[in-house]
Amino acid sequence: MSQSKNQWQAERWLNTASEDLQAAQALHKAGFHAQACFYAQQSAEKAIKALWYLEDIDPWGHAIQRLVMEFPRFQELPPQTEWIQHAAALDKFYIPTRYPNGLPDLTPSQVYQVDDARHALSAAETLISACWQWYRSHI
Repeated sequence: MSQSKNQWQAERWLNTASEDLQAAQALHKAGFHAQACFYAQQSAEKAIKALWYLEDIDPWGHAIQRLVMEFPRFQELPPQTEWIQHAAALDKFYIPTRYPNGLPDLTPSQVYQVDDARHALSAAETLISACWQWYRSHI
């Protein structure tokens, strides 16, 4: 893939990540905290995948922590431990926030509360901002 095509693809993913983050914020504001957590996870996943596309590599999977740790230029991500911590926190929201049988005996709306959504939004905002910074410094 050409460099301009890689840049175009990465920007598409980053823009969609930013839109998903806005959706997560709206869901949180409306009191849908489990859904806000899921959209926060999705937004960060897309932002990390954008970096892979910039490197002309098609990312696979949904585990943000793995996508961060296996990123080909991982050693260049500052600070790596922060990226991993935010990614690991968001990975916990991928399945149990979506399915009524993802948690024992309770539905996502009964388990995920305002603090969970705040934490998810904060982690996603940090990662998306860092991904945009990476993108701008590498185009």
